[in-house]
Amino acid sequence: MTSTPGSTTPSPPVETAAVVAHGRVDVNEAIERVCVVAERAGVAIVDEPQDAQLAIALGGDGTILRTLGRLLGSGVPLIGVNFGRVGFLASIEPGELEPALRRVFSGEYRVLELPTLAATLDGATYVGVNDVVATSGTLGRMVELSWAVGGEDVGTVPCDGMICATPSGSTAYNLSNGGPVLSRGLDAMAITFIAPHSLHARPVVVGRGAEVEVRNVTPDVGAAMLVDGHRSADIPPDGRLAIRLGEQRSLLATLPETTFFGRYREVFTSHP
Repeated sequence: MTSTPGSTTPSPPVETAAVVAHGRVDVNEAIERVCVVAERAGVAIVDEPQDAQLAIALGGDGTILRTLGRLLGSGVPLIGVNFGRVGFLASIEPGELEPALRRVFSGEYRVLELPTLAATLDGATYVGVNDVVATSGTLGRMVELSWAVGGEDVGTVPCDGMICATPSGSTAYNLSNGGPVLSRGLDAMAITFIAPHSLHARPVVVGRGAEVEVRNVTPDVGAAMLVDGHRSADIPPDGRLAIRLGEQRSLLATLPETTFFGRYREVFTSHP
């Protein structure tokens, strides 16, 4: 199937599903509720999300993003039930779990194909569904990062780091550092500096095909690369990191009435 960012695909009735909670004991009752709805709908619950037709994540955005990453390349979409503080990526609230899942199991859901990031460092490639961050490898030490977009030098910024975020990840670490929110459907990434020691560093949004190169030009401080919040590799002085929009897509399932700006209004106008 040819992917287009934010596109939807037809959804047949669900025959097999998996429940993902990443060890959270506070959702054990909700897991039982999911299993009851599944049994009554004739849906088999399987252990491995990769073996299911649909995965159901019980948790917040962190749980959803971790599971989306785990499911990359499997073709299995994920729908979230919000047991987190924000739950921007979730489509179902706990109080509506049973009626919502009955609809989902009957095929009343849509699948959004969302961009990922591909980061290349020292010949190895890493894939992120949320963000890729180049940050100081030493707590309390600033780094100087030079950066280029599409091979064109943009300058050098003394800072605590740089964030490259997908639209999915734009509402996470990127947003908390003053970066822009990217609506679903954009095939783009946001570039935002962390605590820049400059009045001229501004967030930038770039589209597909524009590779971002980040170089650590700090002579005595190493940098680290974080992929979806996990330290994945070190960037030595003069090390180069290349970040681009990846070919893989993360598959987020939602109820038909769940829209980006509807969730935006609910989440960001009701939370301090």
